[in-house]
Amino acid sequence: MNDVENRTLKLGVVGLGRAFSLMLPTFTGDPRVALVAAADTRAAARRRFAADFGGKAYASAEELCADPDVEVVYIATPHQFHAQQAVLAAGHGKHLLIEKPLALSLQDGAAIAEAARANGVHLVVGHSHSFDAPVQRLRALVQSGAFGAVRMINAINYTDYLYRPRRPEELDTALGGGAVYNQAAHQVDVLRFVAGDRVTGVRAMTGAWDKARPTEGAYAALLTFASGAFASLTYNGFGHFDSDEWQNWIGELGQQKSPQGTVRQRFANAEEETAFKDARNYGGDNYKHAAAPAGHNHFGTVLVSCDRADLRAMPNGVMIYENGSGRLDELPPPAVPRSEVIDELYRAVVFDEKPLHDGAWATATMEVMIAMLRSAREGRDVAI
Repeated sequence: MNDVENRTLKLGVVGLGRAFSLMLPTFTGDPRVALVAAADTRAAARRRFAADFGGKAYASAEELCADPDVEVVYIATPHQFHAQQAVLAAGHGKHLLIEKPLALSLQDGAAIAEAARANGVHLVVGHSHSFDAPVQRLRALVQSGAFGAVRMINAINYTDYLYRPRRPEELDTALGGGAVYNQAAHQVDVLRFVAGDRVTGVRAMTGAWDKARPTEGAYAALLTFASGAFASLTYNGFGHFDSDEWQNWIGELGQQKSPQGTVRQRFANAEEETAFKDARNYGGDNYKHAAAPAGHNHFGTVLVSCDRADLRAMPNGVMIYENGSGRLDELPPPAVPRSEVIDELYRAVVFDEKPLHDGAWATATMEVMIAMLRSAREGRDVAI
């Protein structure tokens, strides 16, 4: 290897909350990344970061973006802050890794993409589950041409999403809350990634069935693609059925799960719920490291119908159903969870390769999500 290939990306994190907690095993397990700085409004989180990584800890994104030691800024704050912070970081010449969704409006998404272009920095949007190794294998099998054209895709996921601890804005669709902004971002990315085609139309319905959690907890949508293929996506976050039963009780993060029902945590008020969530996040009194993965990350069932076979992503590979039988195209267990995110970021920053999950990609996914909300609200098909 030459010196370029041995480079370590110096990462600064803006926001040490839930998203950072989920990505932390990736950052600590991948030698291509070094955590050198972080910014968070919580003093306890800053103290823990400095103690854990010996990095600098700032109270504001502005201070972190001005740090000359930071090469890449990972924006893991609530969605409504992405645009301002991304434009700020790009203006300081920092490459960008931004949690999905890219932003809450197409205008803000375009502003982020333009800031990256104007300042000559790369932008990768993720983690979304289109980075997952089984989904990557699924796409490779489809693109091999061995099974013919994609005709139909079905994606379905049932979780306890709506009853996990939430901040008030996470229960307000206007502020980026709800299942469409937070969960459809995964499913739409997966469907677009596997189909390898442009979405041309959307018809959707949403469900907000709990007045105490006044945002979308469920949705169903039909997407059409330019090729004539179509896809259905269904999500239910009301916490009754758990579709990880269909994944051999391997959870979304690749963790082994116990097949037991969801306990809906109840809180006296929003302040108590926010405090409970903060205590479980990085730096909080009840923070716990993620369990070692038993399989790959996934986002429920994804079943692709091609001319000559059906293909189903699994936590340990891809099931191929053809000629009346099924076989597993097996993947080895992940050495580092979500390392595919670092693969794409590293190729972009070190080798100047255009990332797939860039601003244009993420904006196209946002356009579908916004169309889903519009279709459900207006009760009609929406053209993309």
